Formats: sequence, structure tokens, C-alpha cells
Amino acid sequence: MTARSLSTGAEAPRPAAGTFQAGRVLALSVCHFIHDVYSSFLAPLLPLLIAKHSLSLTQAGLLTTVMQVPALINPVIGTLADRMSTRWFIILAPSLTAVPMSLMGLAPSYTVLLILMFLAGISVALFHVPAPVMVSRLSGTRVGRGMSFFMTGGELARSLGPLAAVGAVSVLGFEGFYPVMGVGLLASLWLYNRFADVPLKVAGPKRASIRQVWRETRHVLLPLSGILTARGFMHAAMTAFLPTFILQETGNLWLAGAGLTIFEGAGVVGVLAAGSLSDVFGRRRVLLVSLIGAPLSLFLFTWLSGPARVVMLVCTGFTLLSTSPVMLAIVQERAVKSPAAANGLYMMISFMARSAIVVGVGYLGDLMGLRNTYLAAAALGLLGLPFVMMLPRSRPAAGI
Repeated sequence: MTARSLSTGAEAPRPAAGTFQAGRVLALSVCHFIHDVYSSFLAPLLPLLIAKHSLSLTQAGLLTTVMQVPALINPVIGTLADRMSTRWFIILAPSLTAVPMSLMGLAPSYTVLLILMFLAGISVALFHVPAPVMVSRLSGTRVGRGMSFFMTGGELARSLGPLAAVGAVSVLGFEGFYPVMGVGLLASLWLYNRFADVPLKVAGPKRASIRQVWRETRHVLLPLSGILTARGFMHAAMTAFLPTFILQETGNLWLAGAGLTIFEGAGVVGVLAAGSLSDVFGRRRVLLVSLIGAPLSLFLFTWLSGPARVVMLVCTGFTLLSTSPVMLAIVQERAVKSPAAANGLYMMISFMARSAIVVGVGYLGDLMGLRNTYLAAAALGLLGLPFVMMLPRSRPAAGI
């Protein structure tokens, strides 16, 4: 693996028997964790923002929307990353996200809050579009393992980030917690030192346009879009409405919060395992197991009660969330000319699917109750299976 191939994410094809650079992959995973801890600050601190600025729920919801809007330009960011050094995109992102998210308490107006969220959203995209490309190049022939390590950092951040935000505010106060941005600044400095031997910019051939990238990768992006849509009903039901569902079923607020923690914790284990398993058994096989196991587990979680329900909650988290590193690995292996742009397209599709489906799941919950909505989400999850069969049978390099 050469420095030249690391700098842009696509300067040279991955060797057939590359070395898995565990130290650098773990460094990116740690910084993924630190970065996503900051990006998770908004939800737990939203009640404080509502109280300080007298926001309506619509205004509060718009903050989240504005932060997610830059995901629509992920393909553009990807084409830029393919033309420039992905090193700078990744190095600067923890700092660029930490600063606006740490200044929320000092924002003097709602307008300033919107600007801060939009800047943070751009930084989130700048990190998540090219980072999997670099992970792919650092992973040699073990791309699935690399994606598992990388995605584990993000899953842990979603579990622990709200606790970090509330803890910082409890100690320093809402307007005084801004010094926590220092961890993000240090993370960027650490990343710079870890990748100091990677050239800042490498001259290369002209990159493909977004349309050309779509043509190159549509044979995997189209079935992956179907999988994301089918999986999205289950994902939205569990991530957005799980505490509400458990509270309706048990009347216990503590159990409602603990349920989400159990689900996310099982997902961390699933993410860590799935990529490596797909290196051995193949991407399609692992996706098939996950997309059969997740609907079945969700159905049983909804239907059963007592300790058996907890077991099924663990199984649902493990199988449902484990698909992410496998799908990322598929995109990177099939996008030869412009991997960052292809990842940008994939992430844009994922964002659009999540945003639309969560509204639909909420509507179904109002219409027929969350219990029936969960059963419907499990049934709809099975619709992803035909799309798995549309994916290529083998990996280009390994031929699994």
C-alpha cells in the first residue's frame, strides 16, 4: 500500500493481497467516534435550546433538518474528494464539527443556531463521504473488517454522545460547555500526525462526473437502494419510536430508555462482526442472513413478552444494524474510478430513504398503533431479500 494510493482514495487499484493496516484503521475509527459524539449533541440539548430561545417544536425540528440538508450534496463532495486529497477532508472534520456543536449554548439567536447547524452538517458530510474510501484503501483485501472497525466508532458515538453532552452541560453549564471542542481539535491534530507521510495532493487522471459514476455503480446502487428502503421501515421503527413503544407496552420510563441502549449496544457488536464475516463468507450471504434475521427478530420482539422480548431486542439490534459496513464495502469494491463520489451517492440515497420513511412510520403509528406498525415494518423488511439477489455474486478482488 503506497502513500500515493492513500491520498486520494482512487489513485491506484487495490492490490489483490494488500495488508490490513490495523493502526491507521483504528485511528480513523476512534476519530469517527469523537466526530460523531459531537454531531449527536443536538438531540439531548434540544430542550435547553427550546427553553432559551422560546422555540416552537417546528423551529426545533428545523434545526435537525438544516443539519441534514448538506447530505443532499454528498455526491458533489465525493467528486471533490476524488479530485483532491481526502486526507484534509478527514483531518479537519472533527474540528469543524466540534466548534459549531460546542457553541450552541452561546448562540445569541435562532438564526445563529441555524447557521451553526448548517456548518456542522457540511462538516459531517466532509468526513463521512471520503472516510470510508480511506478505510477501504487501508484495509487491503479485508475491506469488510475495515468497515466494521470504522462503523463501530459511529455506533458507539450514537450510544454515548448524548451522555457526553448532558454530562458536559451538567458540569460546565449550557453556556459554558464550549471548551469541550478541545477534544475535537486534538483529534484533528492526532489525525494529522498519524497520516503525516501521506502526500497532500497527488496529480491524477480526470475524474468521472456524477452521471458517469452512477452509470459505473448503478448495478449495485439500485439494489442497495431497495435494501435501504426495505430496511428503513425497521430502522425507523426501532431508532425513532422504540422508547415510545416500550413505554406504551410497559408504562416504565426507565425500561424505555434502557431498551434503546440495549438495541444500540447489540448493534455495535453486529457492526463489528458483520464486515469481517462478509470477508470470509461473502457480502450477499451476510446480507441475506441479516435481512432474514432482522424481520424475524423484530416480529418476535413485538409479539413476545418478558425475558424473551429482551433476547429478541438484542437479536434485532445485532442483525438490523450489522448491514451498514457490508453495504459500504460493496460500494467501495465496485466503484473503481471514483469511490468517494460513489459513496456520496450511496449516502445521499440512504439519507433520502431515512428521512422519508421515518415520517411514514410515524403516520402508520398514528393510524393503527405502534404495535401493528412494528409488525408491518417487520413484514416490509422482507422485501429487501429480492434486492440482495440482484447484487453481484463475487467481489472483484477476492472472488468470494
